[in-house]
Amino acid sequence: MPDRPIYLDYQATTPLDPRVADAMAPYWSERFGNAHSRNHRFGWEAREAAETARCQVAELIGADDEEIVFVSGATESCNLAIRGLARAARERRHIVTVATEHPAVLDTVESLGEDDFDVEILPVMGDGLLDLGALEEALTERTLLASVMLANNEIGVVQPVREIAELCHSVGAVAHTDATQAIGRMGVDVEELGVDLLSLSGHKFYGPNGIGALYVRQDVRARLSPILTGGTQEGALRPGTVATPLAVGLGAASKIARVEWPAEARRLADLTERVDAAIRNALPSMRSFGHPTRRIPGNLSIGFPGISADRVVAAVADRLAISTGAACSSGDPGPSHVLLALGCGGELAASGIRISLGRFTTPAEVDMAGDMLHDAVKAASWGRI
Repeated sequence: MPDRPIYLDYQATTPLDPRVADAMAPYWSERFGNAHSRNHRFGWEAREAAETARCQVAELIGADDEEIVFVSGATESCNLAIRGLARAARERRHIVTVATEHPAVLDTVESLGEDDFDVEILPVMGDGLLDLGALEEALTERTLLASVMLANNEIGVVQPVREIAELCHSVGAVAHTDATQAIGRMGVDVEELGVDLLSLSGHKFYGPNGIGALYVRQDVRARLSPILTGGTQEGALRPGTVATPLAVGLGAASKIARVEWPAEARRLADLTERVDAAIRNALPSMRSFGHPTRRIPGNLSIGFPGISADRVVAAVADRLAISTGAACSSGDPGPSHVLLALGCGGELAASGIRISLGRFTTPAEVDMAGDMLHDAVKAASWGRI
């Protein structure tokens, strides 16, 4: 038995890659300058480091460096994308999103419904995919924005974002995607996706907490207003001093992901299939949620009808780190809104468990995790936990 729990909650957060920590180290101490100080070497060093990081993030997603805006994370990035467009909007007052989005998008969009915006939240099909016909019907000449997540943070389903962006552009609307869970697990190229705005967060792909980015297509920048005041940093879209060590970490994580994601994706796919088969063979009652193939590698969303996920997760918590859903919703005692949106009844949705593998997951760990889950589910079914 390991001294520490096996960590299989990589979609909540990833450990800092040691290579990223090494890249950041000098900027916590001797290279401590303010990247916006232009009159001395300390500022010059910090600015050069931040701009190098900006280029590394841009290269990861196929963007130009001037299209990258540093923010504190994906939640701020989504807020800047959605609220920033809304603040600058005049005639277009219609916003479309999807029922399975992260609260960073759902809550933001719903709040704009209180500010005279017409908000439309589209359902998904039983496999978690958006019906493109429903989106096409919803979009009008009044639509300002459609925001659809690239890869779902609970069930891992990958949406047809390129087609979504094309439909948006056909009516002059802006296309935003939250790509937080996709970065590092699949290829993400803004030109191939055709999106105008894209959000990402460093701690989801082995970078530091507290840093993320918003990609802003050049021809959309004029339609975006800042949501904070107090400075003209980041092209006047995000005031405040850039956290140079964090930016360096985001850049280093981006550089690694750009090179290593294909091999990592293949390895994670193999490990996911391995643990899926082991659990399914031992527990034939297992239900899988989301599309079986249109999903990011490393994600397994499962449930056991009639068995509370909270009880199972709590039973293994000292040995195995998994979750009942998104970390941002951990204070919500109700069933997952994502599973409910798939049409799962309340009892089945309450059985949902998210297992997410990552860069440092080993075959031995997934084998032990399968055994632990088997024992916990059996004990729960017999009323022993």
